[in-house]
Amino acid sequence: MDVVSSTQAWVNKVIVKYNICPFAKKEMDRGSIRYCENNSTEIEGVLDRLTEECVFLDNNEQTETTLLILSEACTDFDSFLDLVYLSNHLLQMSHYEGVYQLAHFHPDYCFEGDPEEAASNYSNRSPYPTLHIIRESSMEKAIAAHPDVDGIPDRNIEFLNKKGSPFFADLLASCLLVKS
Repeated sequence: MDVVSSTQAWVNKVIVKYNICPFAKKEMDRGSIRYCENNSTEIEGVLDRLTEECVFLDNNEQTETTLLILSEACTDFDSFLDLVYLSNHLLQMSHYEGVYQLAHFHPDYCFEGDPEEAASNYSNRSPYPTLHIIRESSMEKAIAAHPDVDGIPDRNIEFLNKKGSPFFADLLASCLLVKS
């Protein structure tokens, strides 16, 4: 099983196909998404790689965004949320706050207050724990150009609920079957 291929399939078959993120298709078509596997089991190794990816983005403007895929660390959702907290703190301490922001995805993602089986959780469920490093300046431009950015979450929830959890569970599982 190839974690990068599985994540690419997820971006294509879920995020882009169903317009979960209306900004993703442009970058996928441009080939400007960087997919990086991190097989460290230690949080320090993940944080080191996060810093390396920020430096990579600093030096490679043609790469719009990086998906840092954790193949070994933070398989438990609560430990992943701890990592997200530490990652955001690292960005702040490294003077990357305002330059990059993080989105985060996990196979067991569950929004606070939602039941685990809620279809809405699939907007942030991915094949592997993933930190998405986003250029803030690009996000600001994309948001300014979008006709209804505030409506994106509600549209996603409505769509996800209409399709249902079993549909998205099967779709996510199909991404894990991808071979390199």
